[in-house]
Amino acid sequence: MAKTSLPPDLYLNRELGQLEFNRRVLALAADPRVPALERLRYLCIVDSNMDEFFEIRVAGLKAQIESRGAPGTDGMPVRQVFEAVGRKTRELMTLQYEILNNQVLPLLASKGIRILRRTKWNASQKAWLHDYFSRELMPVLTPIGLDPSHPFPRLLNKSLNFVIELEGKDAFGRKSSMAIVQAPRVLPRVINLPRSIAGCEYGFVFLSSILHAHVDELFPGMTVLGCYQFQLTRNSDLYIDDEELRELKSLRKAVQGELSQRQFGDGVRLEVADECPRRLADALLQQFGLGESDLYQINGPVNLVRLQQIVERVERPELKFPAFTAGTPRELLRHPAIFDCIRRGDILLHHPYQSFQPVINFIAQAANDPKVVAIKQTVYRTGSQSMMMELLIQAARNGKAVTVVVELMARFDEEANINWAQRLEEAGAHVIYGVVGHKTHAKMALVVRRDGSALRRYVHLSTGNYHSRTATLYSDFGLFTCNEEICADVNDVFMSLTGLGTASRLRHLWQAPFTLHQRMIQAIENEARIAKAGRKARIIARMNALLEPEIIAALYAASQAGVTIDLIVRGVCSLRPGLPGVSDNIRVRSVLGRFLEHSRVFYFHNDGAEDVYLSSADWMDRNFFRRIEICFPVLEPRLKKRVIREGLTTLLSRDAEAWEMDATGDYRLHKGKRGRGGHPQTVILDLLTGKPAG
Repeated sequence: MAKTSLPPDLYLNRELGQLEFNRRVLALAADPRVPALERLRYLCIVDSNMDEFFEIRVAGLKAQIESRGAPGTDGMPVRQVFEAVGRKTRELMTLQYEILNNQVLPLLASKGIRILRRTKWNASQKAWLHDYFSRELMPVLTPIGLDPSHPFPRLLNKSLNFVIELEGKDAFGRKSSMAIVQAPRVLPRVINLPRSIAGCEYGFVFLSSILHAHVDELFPGMTVLGCYQFQLTRNSDLYIDDEELRELKSLRKAVQGELSQRQFGDGVRLEVADECPRRLADALLQQFGLGESDLYQINGPVNLVRLQQIVERVERPELKFPAFTAGTPRELLRHPAIFDCIRRGDILLHHPYQSFQPVINFIAQAANDPKVVAIKQTVYRTGSQSMMMELLIQAARNGKAVTVVVELMARFDEEANINWAQRLEEAGAHVIYGVVGHKTHAKMALVVRRDGSALRRYVHLSTGNYHSRTATLYSDFGLFTCNEEICADVNDVFMSLTGLGTASRLRHLWQAPFTLHQRMIQAIENEARIAKAGRKARIIARMNALLEPEIIAALYAASQAGVTIDLIVRGVCSLRPGLPGVSDNIRVRSVLGRFLEHSRVFYFHNDGAEDVYLSSADWMDRNFFRRIEICFPVLEPRLKKRVIREGLTTLLSRDAEAWEMDATGDYRLHKGKRGRGGHPQTVILDLLTGKPAG
């Protein structure tokens, strides 16, 4: 981690900032202007975010406490951070379930989408659900009574489980007061009843409700005193030991070995139904080696993320965000032969407002064009189903020299990436796993094509992943170019990833871990020098997270020099804006909405030159020093203006709806202009698709 000489009170805590981000997402779930099913989706997103937060960040805090780790840049002792995380998490969970139980579910019920509670089932519903239990659940459930010959089962990470309190003796005369029932992951968490049985258009029942109603059938002859759902969250961070890697001599084998154990890491959080007796909760805590501070009581279904199934199953378009057709740049419509089109000038794509299909077409045409001799591409996240990867496999089979740098340590995508790596190798592609100790996070695709008597390179660079689905959900920029110097830079980066040797001196690209951090600092300091000379100085930076202490220190110094600085930080921000004498000239905004704001855009006024860069990297330690990242310039003036407008100034408009951060780390919602012009994403959607979204 980079160090800074600034006092700790000039930095905000990362973990607490991450929780505040989830509070802002919860505000979307509570917003009556958001369609009903989308409000439920936001609740599921928060639940998923919190799962990962405990699996990675809280697991890390517990490890630091055990090893007596030093405080972070903010100076807060690790145990104090852990305790504050617990308090804020409970606040968020209370709010989350209040929104679910008191707002979203009643609203959905008024629209004919109901969760049928077991205390309200009528006779026909009881009969249908008993039949469902007998046919679909009973055959796959394995109740385990706890006694000396039945040890506590090994539970999967985040699996749905039930602790059963019993009385009596079984057929063998055994007396046990407690049993565990695991719900296999093949079972749906919500069951959709036929309309004639449900009595409404969409009637759903929780799997947990069905099991509660019929649990006595799992323990014939015994008395069930209580049945309570619970979920254990485990440490899911993969750790590859350097010594183990040297012995295996294969990163892929090392990752595969770790993946098999991910579901059984150390417990970090126990969630139980709020009516669960304390003695049972304490028994579970003891079983998992957890303490009082690791217990979270839930007023509703555990693993709320599974309610996403309701959003996906309900066919009610008016209760979701309006559908729209992503646009396509006019030049690509006029000239579908993509290499010819790129030669006419650089092409900018802004997803999801503009289609991801041109990126797929780029690889598809390369795979089948007899003039193409080589394709090189990085893969970070691409999904288990990917047309892009199928096309690379096809290209290799067509005799192209295909090289793919696959990042095996892309968190929670490791298994999919391993599978693609194997298939690519079988097709004859060269598969590289990047550089040990540095995740390959850069998004690059390079095609080498014979144009006339010479070879010409074409590249696609992006702020987002080569993932067709997330390209419809995440806001990202992509650039096609055949600029010779940029293409040469991209080729040099690929050469450093696949071969050996010192880092090349790049012409336009800034690359982590070599030059990106230094170049960013220099660009910030340049604006400070310009401001001190009495000329206009301006920085606008947009990213997912701002944590790196030296960058923050440089921004503070630039503010004090008179630079006007706007930061658009979707998630956690450790910089404190608006501190008198320190950050008076810095404003921090967070924009949340229908699409995940994923672009990284950096603007430096530079005495009127207006330098604009796009990147795969946030301003975090890991991106600067532990990842392979690139930051690339937008050189064509017309595209530069587009990025400034669509990627920056629209989000900063006084009319734009956004969250504004104060010096304490708290956020206030600035609602901006009423109506369609109020949300930046709506403005961009109308601009690029030519059709209003609603």
